[in-house]
Amino acid sequence: MPVATKTKKLTFKDFSNPSEQLAHIDPEDLYPLPPPYDKLEDQPGFKQLTEEARSKFEASLDDTMVLNIPKPESKEEEERLVKLFRSGLEKLFTRENNWTFLQPTTLSMEHCARCQSCIKDCPIYEASGYNELYRPTYRAEILRRLYFKYIKGGNSWWKKFNNGDIELNWTLISRLCELSYRCTLCRRCAQSCPIGVDNGQLTREIRKLFSAEMGITAKDLHEKGSVQQLKIGSSTGMNDIVVKDNCDFIDEDMEERTGIKIKTIWDKEGADVLLIHNAGEFLAWPDNPGAFALILQEMGISWTLSSDIAGYDGVNYGLFYDDVQLARVAMKHYEIAKKLKVKKILMGECGHLTKAMGVTGDRLTQAIPRENAMTFIENVVFSGKLSFDPERNYFPVTLHDPCNMVRSMGIVEPQRRVLRYIAPKFREMHPHGVRNYCCGGGSGWAIMSQNNFLDWRIQVSGRKKFEQILNAFSNVDPGPETPKYVCTPCSNCKGQIRDLFDYYGAKEKSGLYYAGLIELVVNAMTNVKENFIDFEMM
Repeated sequence: MPVATKTKKLTFKDFSNPSEQLAHIDPEDLYPLPPPYDKLEDQPGFKQLTEEARSKFEASLDDTMVLNIPKPESKEEEERLVKLFRSGLEKLFTRENNWTFLQPTTLSMEHCARCQSCIKDCPIYEASGYNELYRPTYRAEILRRLYFKYIKGGNSWWKKFNNGDIELNWTLISRLCELSYRCTLCRRCAQSCPIGVDNGQLTREIRKLFSAEMGITAKDLHEKGSVQQLKIGSSTGMNDIVVKDNCDFIDEDMEERTGIKIKTIWDKEGADVLLIHNAGEFLAWPDNPGAFALILQEMGISWTLSSDIAGYDGVNYGLFYDDVQLARVAMKHYEIAKKLKVKKILMGECGHLTKAMGVTGDRLTQAIPRENAMTFIENVVFSGKLSFDPERNYFPVTLHDPCNMVRSMGIVEPQRRVLRYIAPKFREMHPHGVRNYCCGGGSGWAIMSQNNFLDWRIQVSGRKKFEQILNAFSNVDPGPETPKYVCTPCSNCKGQIRDLFDYYGAKEKSGLYYAGLIELVVNAMTNVKENFIDFEMM
């Protein structure tokens, strides 16, 4: 199959042309990382898609495949799929079908000035070697031209100016669907737009169209995520019995390591706080729920977890691809809180949990107050009820800002005030706060590794974050003898940073470690045994 070179100027006519693959990335296209990761020969290469995969699935966009979209078996099937897409496109711009996002979607459709101010802020576009296909405006402009051609209409001059050479066919549709999963929805591009056009939001709307109207989704987000969560109770596949067993083990481990006996509370009616974690914490990062349990107990706060379906898993992958699934999960959480008669929901350290429950879910109900983990931890640390020795955290610490929590919600300073107090060697990444770069695993990518997508999300989408982390510790011993802590207050981001460090051997080469914010708080508590954070065990 012919491959478009990185220097080729793509046109929108190319996007409908089934005769060639649109993009190709060589390792030489990627900018070098700081030492000791700067040698090209030491970096893993991109795994190639198999010929069997290319023959069964639509794989003409680039070298990567996430969705495994089956090739239509007939011309009639192609025509049916094109009609479905047209139907979904129309529904995106009707109030009864898209009342939640109609206004921002329409405004972003109609007011882009094509100034390209946003492209310099996209870490994927930069890391790919400025590959035309991955600039934020490319996929949005395809949708925009379809909108003006099939939805908005207008006179012949208007159509010619806004449509250009674009043909709606199955090739365009399948490529657009796959291309919507080459963006982490970090919305850094929206921040730089002088008139507020949100190309990240438009990418999310493309995903929603394919999910809601055509049943095409990333299986890890839908079948293994939302559907499994609402059927079994957790996106991890754990039922309540397994989670309770895990928590019993966590309680015992916490007592042994901290010297404080704790007990996880389940299904307590009338508690002050219903704590909801990303369920991945119980499996992958048990110190995090253990630390929350200890803090709540030591603060004398009445709290509980819920063993109900979805009650112990705050993940809401619908945020990234489907409004209906988002609403189903969000309403389930509020129903559980109402049933338990709790005073508020405390959202654990997870960015998209926080946004889904604290912002988007707010459009569905405002019945139960919610609190973000960052403000909760800040209030705990400065309450005067606990005693801290910051010297216990006397190792280099930097902070990763989760996009959904920081850029989208503006929760910037609480975690920093805590770190400036309890971590004497805290240093910022640059840029940081609302200008932060995505971890590279946003929009659910951190759980997606099918085919060769792991190579792409590590080497391309995660490249900027790995560079940021390395640069944050550039003034300390670069070797593994000096442990360096990346404070990562988000489960999704922790999954991506874990994969980054494993992929490059960063723990062994550079002494890089990661965990959340509340672990640092517990590590600094004077009534806890020293070295709750044990780098040898991480």
